[in-house]
Order: sequence, then C-alpha cells, then structure tokens
Amino acid sequence: MVPRQREDDAVGAFEVIEMVKAKILKEDEERIKVLLTDTDRAFVNAIRRTLMSDTPKMAIDTVRFVKKTEEDGDILWETDGPLPDEVIAQRLAMVPIPTKHDEFYFQDECPNCSEMVEDDRGCASCTMLYYCQVKGSEEGTWVTAGDLNFLGDADGFIPSKYQPIPITKLFKGQMIEFSATAVMGRGRDHVKWSPVSGVTFNPRQVGLIKVKSRSKVLWDLGLNIKAKDFKDGRLEDIEMVETLKSDLNHVGSGTEESREFKGAVELEDVPGEFILQFETDGSMTPRVAFEMAVAELSGRFGGIQEDLKAVL
Repeated sequence: MVPRQREDDAVGAFEVIEMVKAKILKEDEERIKVLLTDTDRAFVNAIRRTLMSDTPKMAIDTVRFVKKTEEDGDILWETDGPLPDEVIAQRLAMVPIPTKHDEFYFQDECPNCSEMVEDDRGCASCTMLYYCQVKGSEEGTWVTAGDLNFLGDADGFIPSKYQPIPITKLFKGQMIEFSATAVMGRGRDHVKWSPVSGVTFNPRQVGLIKVKSRSKVLWDLGLNIKAKDFKDGRLEDIEMVETLKSDLNHVGSGTEESREFKGAVELEDVPGEFILQFETDGSMTPRVAFEMAVAELSGRFGGIQEDLKAVL
C-alpha cells in the first residue's frame, strides 16, 4: 500500500502501514526528519534497512570507452587520461542519476525487454543513455558530472547542484570519450543503487524536571533551555529536547556540577514513538525515498500475508 498523505496536516503526515503514522518534522532537498508513532523499534529498523537496501534507484551500470581506428586497424586515438578506465567507471557509478520511478522499469520487468537475454536488454523504458567527450588542455581541464550528456529529455541531465562532481582532469594530449548506461537497481546488489546515507533513528524523548531545587544548577549556567520552557515540569517540543540533550552534557557525569545536580532533569523515552532521519545522494528527494521504502515494505508484508493464507 502506497502511503497516503492526510489533507488535514499541512506539515505532512502519512498513514504508513496499518496504524503506524509518520509526520515530517523537517525537510529540505536532501535531508528529512520523520516522527513515527504507534510503532516499535523493529518496524522502524525495517524501514531503515529498506531505505538502504531496497529503495529503487537509477545508477550508471556500464561504461564503454570509445576507440577510433582506421580501416587497416591502426588506432587513430583512444581514451587516454591519468586514471584507469575502471576508476573512471567507478566514479561514474556514484554520480546521482535523476530517478523517475513512474517512467522507468527494472530491466527484468520491462515490458519490452524482460523476455530478452540480459545482454540484449535496454530500451527507453528501462535504460538511460549518457555520452561524454572532453579533450585536455595545457592548463588542465576538469571532466565533471556536468559533462554527461543525456540522450533524452532535459530532466535526465545531472542536476546543476551536482554537476561540479569531479571525474578526472585532462591535460594537453589527453582526452576521454565514452557512452554510459544507467539502469534501475537496489542497494542490496551494489552500493551505487543505495539512494540514502546517514540513516539513523532514536526513540522520541521528553524532558522531565525531577527535583526542582537541584535543577537550578542547570539554569544558572545560562545555557539554551530555561526553566520557563517546561510546562508542569515537562518539555515536549522535539527540537527543544534536542537542545536540552546538549545542555545536559554540562552537568553530566564527570563534571563538577554533577555532584550537586544529581539527575535533577532527565530525559524519558516516549513509548511507541521514534525519530527517523536521513539524507539522499540527490537522485531523488528524501520524501520520495521514504515513500518508496514504505511502499516496498508494504508490498513485502502483503506478500507474506498472501503466502500465509495459501498455507494455512
């Protein structure tokens, strides 16, 4: 089941699987922080692993370096640079390729290519083709991701933000020419198909004033969080709790203040609530990565339920 956005939440909330809900706390082009509620650690970890290993992503899979020859077989010129072809191919594999899940198929699921042998697969519905030709100069010329020319619509070109990614540098007498194909894959097969990094989750916590008299030790330090930020001795704002965690380091174990403070203010986990955060490589927005991960996980659970019904 693809996650459904609730219209009554302007911040962004989703019904993930059954009763599990997700609310976007912070989001930009590359990073996202999501609050998951009515769930447990095992399920959140399943989303984390799915983000890294099963979220579909486009990546360059094959690179063919061009060699020009005469009719008699003599080489006129060929790709020649400071880096081996294998290193160039590895760098190209890590360039973020724009991924349009609604436009491209996996090659083994493509309606045009799935019945072909693997070496013959590749059409406009499952493969993106790039071409690059750059010659060196006396002062040196950088070959970057922006030099990859997509043979198709404009939205297939590398986004401008990532075009400066360096591939190699060519000097006078050196040149590079190649064609490269990008296909859909999953991170479990190769890291180049993993669209996310820094995927972490922690229980949501709240701050509690346990001993009001001793908590004054923390307030007297003049840090970020004040006594007035607590309501009835409780601090629930997620961002402010993060700041409180940092402040508590000043009165934690090993500090002089800890002798008098003695845990006057503590952090407590909220049952069934977790904060998941990660960033993408730029091949897709973090919201799309999260939605695709949830869809993958939902489909897997649905398949398990069908198998159980068939057996029981």
